[in-house]
Amino acid sequence: MVGFFISKTSWTRFGRLMPWIMFSTPFAIISYFLIWFVPDISTGQVMWYLVFYCAFQTLVTCFHVPYSALTMFISREQSERDSATAYRMTVEVLGTVLGTAIQGQIVGKVDTPCVGSPFFFGLTNSSVAMEELNMTHDTGSLTDTRNAYMIAAGVIGGLYILCALILLLGVKERREASELQSDEPVSFFQGLKLVMNHGPYIKLIAGFLFTSLAFMLLEGNFALFCTYTLGFRNEFQNILLAIMLSATLTIPFWQWFLTRFGKKTAVYVGISSAIPFLIAVVVLDSNLFVTYVVAVAAGISVAAAFLLPWSMLPDVIDDFKLQHPSSHGHEAIFFSFYVFFTKFTAGVSLGISTLSLDFAGYQTRGCSQPGQVNFTLKMLVSAVPVGLILLSLLLFKLYPIDEEKRSKNKKALQDLREESNSSSESDNTELASIV
Repeated sequence: MVGFFISKTSWTRFGRLMPWIMFSTPFAIISYFLIWFVPDISTGQVMWYLVFYCAFQTLVTCFHVPYSALTMFISREQSERDSATAYRMTVEVLGTVLGTAIQGQIVGKVDTPCVGSPFFFGLTNSSVAMEELNMTHDTGSLTDTRNAYMIAAGVIGGLYILCALILLLGVKERREASELQSDEPVSFFQGLKLVMNHGPYIKLIAGFLFTSLAFMLLEGNFALFCTYTLGFRNEFQNILLAIMLSATLTIPFWQWFLTRFGKKTAVYVGISSAIPFLIAVVVLDSNLFVTYVVAVAAGISVAAAFLLPWSMLPDVIDDFKLQHPSSHGHEAIFFSFYVFFTKFTAGVSLGISTLSLDFAGYQTRGCSQPGQVNFTLKMLVSAVPVGLILLSLLLFKLYPIDEEKRSKNKKALQDLREESNSSSESDNTELASIV
């Protein structure tokens, strides 16, 4: 819906996309801060967090869709858009690194002790044992933890404002590059049907969906896997940072690789490179060095998964423009579905992980976990991601836009623009002669 509304937004002196970013930012920061605030109410806390979490996700969508779509509105050149995408994804991963580091370091300074497993007390009294153990938890420590989360939220909110200001002041929308104005009004469902009937787009978002789900399952469960299955409770924050730093540093490499060998080849090599390491981390005995090697290798694949699908999307839009030359203004809808599937896979990943661990008997803040939990974590960080990666590679194989097709589309678009410009000039000349 945001993508469609953006495509219908009138042009302003700030552009068509920038007002969405400008007006969503302050409300997104407020809702983000309130997510981490503990209200002093006896009932209704669930509704509090539901409302502000949904508000935050909605406002971030109002930011992320136009922010992503800006790639199409700052240049017509494929190489310039690919370069802009590489810079954008590098900074996005760097932002993830900063967020992980800030949240981890501020909250990690507060000592939150683990709770002994209720299995030691007998299964019949496990709920009673957990309740008694939780009641003995230090109230002062809980207050410190709450304050730490609030401080982290404030720092990250400040970074949000800073980055939004840099974007608003440093990037200028080019009206002549966007061609957003439709010749005829298109309804929401007409635009949706046009976009979703484009074959290359369907194949690309299907591959993107399974790739995103694979790496979100890996990232979402790797901390628990390191803590309980491998026994590196005090190292998991550093291991997560190793993943994200590796991803940040290798995005420029994948940008060079895709320009040298093509985007489809880069997808196959980049995403599949994580498979042997994901298998090794669960097959080999627990070893800190091996875990860091796996973390770095996973980061290299995460970089490819971050960069390449987003880099391929502008090529799909170019292909769509050639097949529908009279239909303009759908770029934001293309990008909005990418954002949608990012959020969708995040939700599915959380659902799969939570339900699986709950069925296995996971104990919150437990010092140790039962064997079924360790087995489930192995599945969630190895077997399931590997299967999803293989499925995504099969879908990317069906993706029809290779380097030869890209070159043909580029030339055809240039011819179409030259023809349009010459037609416009002739119309102006004719009008002048009539006057």
